[in-house]
Amino acid sequence: MSADSSHLPLLRPFVGGRFIETAQRRILRAPYDQRELAQVCECGRSELESALSAAESALSVTRALTTDKRAAILSTVAKSLATHKDRLALAICDDAGKPIADAQAEVSRAILCFELAAAEALTTSSEGQVLAMDLAPLGYGRTGIVRRFPIGPIAAVSPFNFPLNLAVHKLAPAMAAGCPIVLKPASQTPTVALLLAEIIDQAGWPSGALSVVPASRAAADLLVTDDRCKLLTFTGSAQVGWDMKARAGKKKVTLELGGNAAVILDETVSERDLDAMVPKLVYGAYSYSGQKCISIQRVYVVSSSGDSLYQSLCERLRAAVMQVQAGDPRDPSVLVGPMIDEQNARRVESWVAEAESLGARKLCGGARQGTFVPPTLLAQAPSHAKVVCEEVFGPVCHVDKVPSFEAALSAVNDSRFGLQAALFTHDLGHALKAYEELAVGAVVLNEAPSFRIDHMPYGGVKDSGLGREGIRSAIVDMTEPRLLITGVL
Repeated sequence: MSADSSHLPLLRPFVGGRFIETAQRRILRAPYDQRELAQVCECGRSELESALSAAESALSVTRALTTDKRAAILSTVAKSLATHKDRLALAICDDAGKPIADAQAEVSRAILCFELAAAEALTTSSEGQVLAMDLAPLGYGRTGIVRRFPIGPIAAVSPFNFPLNLAVHKLAPAMAAGCPIVLKPASQTPTVALLLAEIIDQAGWPSGALSVVPASRAAADLLVTDDRCKLLTFTGSAQVGWDMKARAGKKKVTLELGGNAAVILDETVSERDLDAMVPKLVYGAYSYSGQKCISIQRVYVVSSSGDSLYQSLCERLRAAVMQVQAGDPRDPSVLVGPMIDEQNARRVESWVAEAESLGARKLCGGARQGTFVPPTLLAQAPSHAKVVCEEVFGPVCHVDKVPSFEAALSAVNDSRFGLQAALFTHDLGHALKAYEELAVGAVVLNEAPSFRIDHMPYGGVKDSGLGREGIRSAIVDMTEPRLLITGVL
């Protein structure tokens, strides 16, 4: 910590209904220019214990909240987020290095999530079912009633790349379901989560039912192993997520992990279609420096009748990528800002170099400068190159040609990931075949695979995760059905 850091804002954890100070502190720096943003008070085991104890005690209060009260609190949070939209967007921009236009869009999505959660609180978390019991003589004169009840305290771990909205995807459904929640935000992006804690507290959410705990991974491990948590929801890397699941004990686990999203252009696509497609591909591959788990990483062009479409796409993409604005994330014209840290920027640089050494052609790109990796377009890398088979999570896209539509489907599935994929086509049969055969959580037609609206059941298969996010899907996971069987004495 620098000697003159006392002038910096102090980010205090929100534990059991109040903001506290801790002895363990660190400096938060902006990925763009490394300027000092704040001092962060970090939680240790004792603060995590306090947060879990408060959540356990608050369950009796949150589960007793009436449906209309939960919906009203969620609506109030949505309105407050709108009031603080500029402040929240700037915090995302500075902490995460996210271009300001994308940061503003993230806040808008968070507002929608709370609005959706308010609506779902009136339905999903309280919906019931009446079961006929007269299927056998034993059930004559009886009725079955099924309702959903809060599962209990939720442990949540959110990532740096959507520091507000992916925290909201855990907080809003937990509140709608009537569950207390302890959230650990990513180390690089705590500011916006702590601002959100203040907003939720002021909206009337019960004291102790929310904690936001900046902490090291070692300290926050208690959220993984402690049986007081009844569900662990994690968004982040596959390696960390599956390790958490292995150690989570009896609690339910939902994981939203990595991907290496692929796009297919089949033989029905014409060169005229590229006018509409190329901007979608560029934004889907390079916005926020590709630091999205559904960022476009692989593009396969079916070349069964010649290479003209493939060659044209390469030329058009190269020209468009070379025009992408990179630089200061506070500049509204910038699409590509810094990567989250220099370690990851060096990793992406080394993966590009590996692909070139294996025979890939670099159509455009340049030298890394600190945390900046220039938008890079590669062609015809082998399938075992890391830029093809692993998750780049950087501003790199790879284009290749395949001899048939079936070969394209096989290439997409030749991955340990399976989050989202896209198909550009005019052929309904191809669309249906892709939907049937692609091993992914979602197939997107004639749009980038980075497409997402927050009510979607969102998640993947294979190493891309377990379960689904999306407000309604998460509420179902955060509640459990209970059956009442009526009878007459």
